Amino acid sequence: MKKLLHLMGWLCLLSTSTFGQVLTVKDQVTQQPLEMVQLSGKRFDQISFTDSKGQVDIRQFKGLDSLVVRLVGYDQKILSFGQLERQGFQLYLRENNISLRTVVVSATRWQQAAKEVPQRVSTIKSKDMLLQQPQTAADMLGQAGEVFIQKSQGGGGSPMIRGFATNRVLLAVDGVRMNTAIFRSGNLQNVISLDPFATEKTEVMFGPGSVMYGSDAIGGVMNFYTLSPKFSTDASPLIKGSAAVRWSSANHEQTGHLDLSYGLKKWAFLTSATFSDYGDLTMGSNGPDGYLRKEYVRSQNGQDEVITNPDPERQVYTGYDQLNLMQKIRYRPSNNWDLQYGFHYSSTSDVPRYDRLTLYRNGRLRSAEWYYGPQVWAMQHLQATHQASNMLFDQVNIGLAHQLFEESRHNRDFGKPVRYNRFEKVNAYSANLDFEKALGQRHHLFYGLEAIYNKVNSTGTDENTSTGSSVPGPSRYPDGADWSSYAAFLTYRFKVGEKLTVLSGARYNHILLNAAFDNRFYDLPFASADINTGAVTGSAGVVYSPQPSWQLSTNFSTGFRSPNVDDIGKIFDSAPGLVVVPNPDLKPEYAYNADLGFAKTFGEMLKLDATAFYTYLQDALVRRDYTLNGQSSIEYEGELSQVQAIQNAAHARVWGVQAGIELKFPAGFGLTSRYSIQHGREELDNGQEAPLRHAAPAFGTTHLTYSRNRFKADLYAVYNGAIRYSQLAPEEQDKAYLYATDKNGNPYSPAWTTFNLKTLYQLSRHLSLSAGIENIADQRYRPYSAGIAAPGRNFVLSVRATI
Repeated sequence: MKKLLHLMGWLCLLSTSTFGQVLTVKDQVTQQPLEMVQLSGKRFDQISFTDSKGQVDIRQFKGLDSLVVRLVGYDQKILSFGQLERQGFQLYLRENNISLRTVVVSATRWQQAAKEVPQRVSTIKSKDMLLQQPQTAADMLGQAGEVFIQKSQGGGGSPMIRGFATNRVLLAVDGVRMNTAIFRSGNLQNVISLDPFATEKTEVMFGPGSVMYGSDAIGGVMNFYTLSPKFSTDASPLIKGSAAVRWSSANHEQTGHLDLSYGLKKWAFLTSATFSDYGDLTMGSNGPDGYLRKEYVRSQNGQDEVITNPDPERQVYTGYDQLNLMQKIRYRPSNNWDLQYGFHYSSTSDVPRYDRLTLYRNGRLRSAEWYYGPQVWAMQHLQATHQASNMLFDQVNIGLAHQLFEESRHNRDFGKPVRYNRFEKVNAYSANLDFEKALGQRHHLFYGLEAIYNKVNSTGTDENTSTGSSVPGPSRYPDGADWSSYAAFLTYRFKVGEKLTVLSGARYNHILLNAAFDNRFYDLPFASADINTGAVTGSAGVVYSPQPSWQLSTNFSTGFRSPNVDDIGKIFDSAPGLVVVPNPDLKPEYAYNADLGFAKTFGEMLKLDATAFYTYLQDALVRRDYTLNGQSSIEYEGELSQVQAIQNAAHARVWGVQAGIELKFPAGFGLTSRYSIQHGREELDNGQEAPLRHAAPAFGTTHLTYSRNRFKADLYAVYNGAIRYSQLAPEEQDKAYLYATDKNGNPYSPAWTTFNLKTLYQLSRHLSLSAGIENIADQRYRPYSAGIAAPGRNFVLSVRATI
């Protein structure tokens, strides 16, 4: 018996020794495991990485007195094996972004070091969202401080990048193009279809990205990478998940989220669901009275009546709700193949168009109803990655995707029975074939093929709300129109030496468009529109690092946007008294861009960076006065309206600077600040120039952060410069109802600043609490070009549980 106990003791000791040498690395604040943490010893071959559980076997490092622990975005640590042993083989790393050693995907569609990319790329990580708690993906982009967000209603969010917006910037989800043939030049809300809770990281690439992404990528590319299932690294299943609830006071937000991941060695599954209910948004108490919602229209028993708003700061008809679902399945049949299927679904309720509901005509509110129907987005995406060393590639990605977009518009004037209903549906199909090939240590190729096809269905009905009868009405777009794009591209990276990298690329894109017009409602002088055109774009950039702490870069690139179905075929009122009609005689617009940037770190304490840019847009597609059958005005939805059309009628120039500073103080304090200045000019019909509509005012953020143990806090300011009346684009000058009034009675956009506080505390390994106050001073303001006032003082509370 004694021998048996002695043997069991030795077995226990051996077991403790064996399992005790598995190191677990976690984030200091969130207490979550950190994957891909690098541990290195003295010898070249002594390198290991943590797995998806944040764990790594460190027996090979036993006895070492100097073990280096590194992860991009965190403080580096150097410890002995004995120190790790005394800490129970548990290690916590503190976040630190003062580094040039980051990794990005957007520039070439493949992972590469950011220090080898000549374009500016900004990354928003999931851990940033845990603290900031953005309500929508648009808010997530805006809170990062480098993308300007415009909103026309509660369910809004139209990004502006370097003076461009809407169909001149490109959205991508897991590398799949989201822009469709009906993306318009007016403000777009498609970005809110994405779920911040289901987003792993977001990369914003500034400047033309047409070599990699084709048409529309003129101002920049916003790439959203969603959560991916993780495989288990041992015999036991890897189970991860989180549940969160959030409440915000300004619009009485109630959000619930759940995600669950289950991983085996070859199969992995992930499910995510989020539901949000937003009430009417309350504006601040200190600011222009012109923003107040003093009255609104209510319809009861078939009668429209104007109601005095008992709380003018409550923006009646801004509430809506939204559902987001995601399911992913991943299969790894061998070490060389990785297959993943993803299903994404998003749908909103009806979303009132708030800015139109506040518009007056002859001293009375113009509209009784103006709302968007449910905005639906669904995507199925099948992706296969294969690794093999051969003459053609080292790795290939194959992507097949189908997306469904549904949207509609519904409006009825005050006191009138006819509601105009317009319905749109787009089926978008895409196929991508991307290759990566290393030619020795210094030469690298990224190349591929892309095919895209969009089918547009558009119908209209004119409904009599008094009688309940409906008759066919004109559609917004030519029903059955299609748009397709076929492209081949190549990017070449030449690492001249350790200090110098050259990145260049070219793309040929061929665009086809076919649309047949319905002349039942309008006497159009043409029956169809056809486009058959090609575009060549290119880029060339250099990154020079004279020292590891220095990065100097310059980049020259071209971009293009081919006319789509929205440009050529839509019929709609862009503003009261203006109607846009089809124009089949359009050609692509081209952008020519130059960037010059630098980044410098001073130890692990300070980082400075700045990028200057200049973009010239040729043959710009702009809205201008037009004639239809010799007439400059036609009747549209019961009103005589000036005829306009999209035309290649101008050039535009945009220039500016993006700059930032990151500073690390002792005792867990840090300071970060970002500031963007952009100016834009657009050619008018008379040859003169006027301000460019989507060139936002100077804007930025400054954050004072504190992090210690399980607690993190962020006291920050968000600020925007003013745009005077003389600096407003002509079409914005005509929208006085959106703006404040200066001393001369003219519309303008005032400067504003808000102060905000966010906190995050990890109550336990599985439970965290986030709380914050936005717009502490309760300022009443409207961001530039917005149709809705921003939230007033807003209390945010979120609880998150993880497994």
